[in-house]
Amino acid sequence: MPSGGCQCGAVRYEAAGEVLHHAICHCEDCRRSAGAPMVAWIAFKSDQVRITAGTPKVHASSEHGRRHFCGDCGTGLLYLNEAFLPGITDIQSATLDDAAAQAPGAHIQYAEHLAWTEQLDSLPKFDRYPA
Repeated sequence: MPSGGCQCGAVRYEAAGEVLHHAICHCEDCRRSAGAPMVAWIAFKSDQVRITAGTPKVHASSEHGRRHFCGDCGTGLLYLNEAFLPGITDIQSATLDDAAAQAPGAHIQYAEHLAWTEQLDSLPKFDRYPA
């Protein structure tokens, strides 16, 4: 059973059942919410996701989108949108305890991607920081 939580540990969750999708989202709403160029989401049926500790805060980031996050450390955790994703809860997969367990299978909302993300693989890579 996948589990995870926020950076400070105040909010924890568990998910059960089959993964419905795992994708990297490039939409502007996700980028602005996370302060990142893209966000990875892993989805489960909503009735198979439960908060096991704490109470996340909820932000209406769009007409139908509801983003759940830790009110203490600010970590984004869940996304629900009953108009477009009925009965589905998306979890920010980087918040999973074992975030490396399952790789994303697709890019979504790619029409909104930042053009410079196409060049990321060509950038120099350092194990920690550049000398």
